[in-house]
Amino acid sequence: MIQLVPKLLSIEQFIADYGDNDGCELIDGELVEMEATGAHEQVSALIGRKLNVEIDREDRPYFIPYRCLIKLLGTQTAFRPDLIVLDRSRLINEPLWQQEPIITQGDTIKLIAEVVSTNWQNDYARKFEDYALLGVAEYWIVDYLGIGGRQHIGKPKQPTITICTLIEDEYQKQLFQKNEMLVSATFPELKLTAQQIFDAGSNH
Repeated sequence: MIQLVPKLLSIEQFIADYGDNDGCELIDGELVEMEATGAHEQVSALIGRKLNVEIDREDRPYFIPYRCLIKLLGTQTAFRPDLIVLDRSRLINEPLWQQEPIITQGDTIKLIAEVVSTNWQNDYARKFEDYALLGVAEYWIVDYLGIGGRQHIGKPKQPTITICTLIEDEYQKQLFQKNEMLVSATFPELKLTAQQIFDAGSNH
């Protein structure tokens, strides 16, 4: 039996061919298709709405783009976060931004939220490491279905939001479940419980 080796893409090829395709990321040159369900979109939309309210209320120079790639320099990896908060005042340091919505500097990013789906390993392991290396100050792993590994969300498994805050060059993790109020270093006045986010993913 002949094993077909997946054709690896360069980051330039990926951006040229899939830059506008919201359903794909590139990890180590491999094309990864992302599965976004309706519930997944509902959860992302609720988080975006709540954070936009805070951005306006605190009059911060932040915004949430509809489309954005994170290009990890020196690698063949480009992530497409479910939600990303950018600092407008830092865009002047972004070499690609004027041509296309691609971010390469960690300090342009105030917060990333990934809504967990079937490929949860990427959110809990790969992106956890890469976002820390890039210097992303705050990373939310929103596991509204409670499908991540027990080593990540505990036992019994239940819906969990993991907020990772960058201290020096490592993430400190804090887990939030049920009606616990989220604690965000980027948005310290945020009034949002884990349950409100989980409820956004249900049709009740």
